[in-house]
Order: sequence, then structure tokens, then C-alpha cells
Amino acid sequence: MNDQRLAAFAAEGFALLRLQDSTLDRLLAREHERQNNSLNLVAASGLAHPSVVACESTVLGNVVSEGYPGKRFHAGCEVLDEIEQLAIDRAKAAFKAQYANVQPHSGTSANQVILFTLLKPGDRILSLDLDSGGHLTHGAPASATGHLFQIRHYGLNPDGLIDYESAARLAVEFQPHLIICGASAYPRIVDFARFRSIADSVSAYLLADISHIAGLVAAGLHPSPVDHAHFTTMSTYKQLCGPKGGLILSGKDAQSTRGGQVPLSQRIQRGVFPFFQGTSHPSMIAAKARALHFVVSPEFKVLATRIVEQARALANSLGQLGCPVITGGTDNHTVLLSMEPFGISGLIAEKALESVQILTNRNRIPNDMRPPHIATGLRLGTNAIVTRELGSKEITRCAQLIHCVLKSVRAISQTEYDLDTDVKDLVRSEVRSLCRDFPIPHYNTQIERGASLTL
Repeated sequence: MNDQRLAAFAAEGFALLRLQDSTLDRLLAREHERQNNSLNLVAASGLAHPSVVACESTVLGNVVSEGYPGKRFHAGCEVLDEIEQLAIDRAKAAFKAQYANVQPHSGTSANQVILFTLLKPGDRILSLDLDSGGHLTHGAPASATGHLFQIRHYGLNPDGLIDYESAARLAVEFQPHLIICGASAYPRIVDFARFRSIADSVSAYLLADISHIAGLVAAGLHPSPVDHAHFTTMSTYKQLCGPKGGLILSGKDAQSTRGGQVPLSQRIQRGVFPFFQGTSHPSMIAAKARALHFVVSPEFKVLATRIVEQARALANSLGQLGCPVITGGTDNHTVLLSMEPFGISGLIAEKALESVQILTNRNRIPNDMRPPHIATGLRLGTNAIVTRELGSKEITRCAQLIHCVLKSVRAISQTEYDLDTDVKDLVRSEVRSLCRDFPIPHYNTQIERGASLTL
């Protein structure tokens, strides 16, 4: 009966939206249609399952929830307490962690909680350079972290791989209080154990940001940092099929009293609330719990395996077509390309592909001479298209369509371009055909057949 009431409530909400705010209703319908008719190859994107989206739209949004389960500052949280504890337990199980905080509003928030809790303004951070695949929150000048802390960056060797020896030398020279490992645009394996050795050699904390590879770590397809880093952070929407949000985890260091009498995990509890965030987002916490239930399933391991396999297939196909693939391939979901041979910027490549409904994003690459808003590289990822169940044949066709557009673009300036109308129409037609064959959500056919969805 309660399940029926919940479904009826959701249905009534959509009906009232359509009746009372037709403008917004049309915009939301257009967005669903846009997603259905686009091939999303943005590496930072993922697809949330409909049941995850449903969790985001529940009456939990009406709950005020400062504090933690059993220790709230408002009444009416008894059900939320159970939901949040469920999310915590599932996060710990998925990543074999001893501590989990599911309240961070984003991966960025999770990183900032760690930095502003463990460090003081002016402390030293060593992290991967943005042009080498790092993230804004790792100390880029455009981020608050780049203003409030002293930052030094390690980079890549001539093969495009993380230069661990240089990182070790810089650590000795710079004596950082904290080292950040992990990346937002790095297609190869990260050696977290080696980074812990470097951090220990200079008595630094180690923070691992696995936002882009969290699903691969959970599935055992990439080494886990949880017992190497003092803290591990991630976002939940890129590869975990979850909502927009963040997680903080800790392994064997969770109970360490380094830096004081209070265990590190308790310091981070206080760092999330009340130091950095106020009320949590209960609906997002429920959605995280739902996604994490899928993450521990055999089906997720299959999905994660296919994400890597198809990324490699995409990189191989693009390479064979003459597109320069940074590092020559990939170990995860990310494929980085240089636009130099095509004589265009990353921005033009992104815009031209978007005009035919192939979604990517410009990205700076090593030794890039262009500014970030223009860039020379293009970043691709397979999370979303593999969730739509595109196979090897379709991935190869995606590579061919991408190459067709890139070789046909004529740059007018760094930001303006011309693309032949016949090419545009042909590619757009093929993209729409692929999207029709692999709709969002693909789970509809399973529901219609009465199959049991384990997600």
C-alpha cells in the first residue's frame, strides 16, 4: 500500500507540473529528448538509473537533517537515519572501507572538506598539474584551493605517464603537508601504493581523488587507494550510476590519531558538518544508497568491464583512423586526443561534434599552448554510451563518425569553424539512428518483458 502511495505521489507531481507550469514541463521534456538523441561521450558523464532518479524526487527533500544518524539537530529524522546508515554501510561494503561519509554535496565539496579540515591556510600541497590531468580542486589558480594554500605540481614523463620519480623529488624539496593523487583526465593506472610511500617519506597526508575511476575501483578493475590514502574522495554520478553528489572514505587510517587526540575519521565528520556544510540533501543520500546497491552486484562488474573494453576499442579505432591518442591508449574509460593534426582547437572540435549530437569536451593536454577555454585536446569517455549498451560494432562506428567530422572541419579562427552541410546531415542522421536503437533508459525493454532488475 505504501509503495502504491509513493508511486501515486510521483505521478501526481508530474501531472501537476504539466498542468500548472507547462513552460518548465516542456523544457524538462526537451532535455529528456536531447539526451535520448545524443551520443554522450563526455568522460565526466554517467547515466543514473531511473530508480536512482526516483529517489531524488521523493518527499525526503522536505526533511531538515543537520547532523548524523542518531545525532540530529531537528526532529523527524528517524526514517532518514535508517536511509543514511544504509548508504554508509553500502559505501563501506562497495569500497572495503572502514569509514564513509555520504553527505558531501559533490566531489569538489568532498575534496574541500579534506583540505580545509586537515590543513591550515598557507600549508603546502603537492598535486598533479591541471594540464597533466589534474583537477581544479587540486590547487589550480581558478579554485579557492589555489589561493589559500601553497601549491606545487608534479607532471608527466615524455611517455605521458605520471612521473613518480619527479613527484618524489618534489616532495623532498617542497615538504608538502598533503599530497593529492588521482586525476580528471588521465587514461592510465594510478599507482596509489607508490604515492603513499612518497607521502610517508615526507610525513604528508595522502588524498586520493577517484571521481573518474570510482566504478572501476569498486569493480576491482583498478587498484584501490582506500587503504593507501588517508582519505579517498569521489563523485557519485560519473561512474557509479548515481546522483550528483560526493563520498569520503577511509581505510586503515580511519582510527589514526595523527595530528591530535581525535581519530581522523571523527575530524572529517566534524569537517563535513558543521564546519563545511550545513543541512545534508536527504534525497541525494537515498539516491546514493540506491546506486551503491547496484555497485556491489555482478551486473555492475559486467558494466564496468565493458566500459574499459569499449574505451580501448574506441582508442584503437581512433588511432587507426589517424587521430593522435595521448599515451597511445587507455586503461580506464577516458580517451584523450590531440587536435593538432586537424589544425583545429579543442573548442572547435567540441562545438563541431555537438552540432551533430556527439557530446565531448575540450581539454588541455601536456605542453598545451592554448588557454583552457580553447585547449588543444579533446576528452572522450565511455561511461554513458556503454550504459546504453552500445557494443563494439557501434563503438567503431562512433569513432568513424568522430573522425569524419574532425577531418571535415575548417577552422576560421580559434573559436569559429565551418563544417560541410552534407557531412553534418549524414553524421547527424547516423547518430540519431544509433540513438533510436539504444534509447535512454535501455531498461524499458527489460521492464516490459517482466525481467527482474537487480540494479
